[in-house]
Amino acid sequence: MQVLQVQLEVGVDPAEVGRARRWARSRLAGSGIGADEPVAETLILLISELVTNAVVHTGCPAVLRMLFPTAPAAPVRVEVADTSMSPPAPRHAQRDETGGRGLELVDGLADRWGWHPEGAGKQIWCEVDRSVVLT
Repeated sequence: MQVLQVQLEVGVDPAEVGRARRWARSRLAGSGIGADEPVAETLILLISELVTNAVVHTGCPAVLRMLFPTAPAAPVRVEVADTSMSPPAPRHAQRDETGGRGLELVDGLADRWGWHPEGAGKQIWCEVDRSVVLT
């Protein structure tokens, strides 16, 4: 199966999260996923959470990758790699906390997700099936 892969280097400034979202939206449109498709908003939210985790919790630069298989029903994969060896640490935020829900969102929205060591750091990835309509 052929895959179109695009990537963006992300700096440690929290403003980079917004830049990553804008970049991802343009790449989604270029891959044939319309901005009005539910899968597009799901992917943007997942990207936002994973990039935020990399920037805020590791203090390291990161690389955002999006992989678009050419088969129409194949899943879209998002990967965020950083140079921190610390594994992701899911939390259960209290009702009054303003943060700490990122990986819970990823777990709830992605069809699959996980992480593994990559080079001197790690990669967190998630996949969203395009054939499933999320509401």
